[in-house]
Amino acid sequence: MRWPAHAVERVRPSKFHPPFCPWNRCRAHRGPGSGFHRHGFYRRKQDTTLVPRFLCLDCGRTCSRQTFSTTYYLKRPALLARVAAALLACSAHRQIARSELCAKTTVTRLTERLGRHAILFCAYVRSRAPSLLEPIVHDHFETFIGRQDRGLGIGTAVGSSTRFVLDVDPAPHRGPGRRPDAKPDARAWVAPHAPYVQSIARTLSALLATGRREILLKADGRRDYVAAIEKTESASMIRLIAYPNPRRGPKGSTRSREAALRDRAMGPVDQLHKMLRHSCADHKRETIAFGRRLESSLGRAHLLAAWKNFIKLCNENGPLRTTPAMRHGIVDEPWTWQRILTQRLFVAREALSDSELRIYEKRWTVSLPSLALVNAG
Repeated sequence: MRWPAHAVERVRPSKFHPPFCPWNRCRAHRGPGSGFHRHGFYRRKQDTTLVPRFLCLDCGRTCSRQTFSTTYYLKRPALLARVAAALLACSAHRQIARSELCAKTTVTRLTERLGRHAILFCAYVRSRAPSLLEPIVHDHFETFIGRQDRGLGIGTAVGSSTRFVLDVDPAPHRGPGRRPDAKPDARAWVAPHAPYVQSIARTLSALLATGRREILLKADGRRDYVAAIEKTESASMIRLIAYPNPRRGPKGSTRSREAALRDRAMGPVDQLHKMLRHSCADHKRETIAFGRRLESSLGRAHLLAAWKNFIKLCNENGPLRTTPAMRHGIVDEPWTWQRILTQRLFVAREALSDSELRIYEKRWTVSLPSLALVNAG
């Protein structure tokens, strides 16, 4: 996978040349164009650096070197990598703002930018990385959006041996929360398994689109997986191995054979869910930093996937300093946040799935019962 080792800002003005036109309606945005002419310079206010400008010969629009950087339009560009590291250190927005001496809204805007970049980065890696031939472990991480009666399952597909996060997909549903001022209404409830079936089917379709000839899927005993495989066009290419969740005794008791077998098979995705619960402030059991929008929570989930794949070591205490991306054969060393944020990605140039595009553009409609129906009973 080709990815620059140094940030765009560090390229000398005399050496930098725009790789494509940043305007998505220009023919030079996706294909070869007529080229660029130099169009002067401007000086950044924060560090008085000269930034070269260029004129596209196809559309007549201008751009600069900063247009291709992840820190475009930022007054404090150094905050971006530090905010990304703080978000995965379980810090909330106000805590990060107090540490970095900035406004809380600044951290919120940077978090949204990081989430969009992570969605595009995961799509960039998926389209250029070789297909994994190992089994896929899949399960949903349970959280909520805004209120505890608005549940959200985050579907995660993880490689069985590399532990590489392959796909993240939402499954919004009616949560288990109860409000004392509301009465149950049969009309307000939807089939509890339908969002999960749709989420699993989207993940399987995305995995098959990468060129895999067969998928060995390991999952729990939910019947939603059987229904999702039947909805997939290439159902014959998917083989499901179910590991139902057995009954367990009191904490500290000896595990049964079925429980040990299930934990061994589902270990990669269970570890990812523990990281989500441990590293993200919006997924704590008792928190006031819960997510308010589905798209924001999924953006942070993609950010954690990029961190786990390229930065987080598989074994912190072991002698081998390898990451899931190194096991996958994509990179040859652990990355840093500065490496992931070296260049800006454009949505029109990446192969996003329909759900990823809806999350990126913030047009995901959460199919939840309205308060009017709930209160009408």
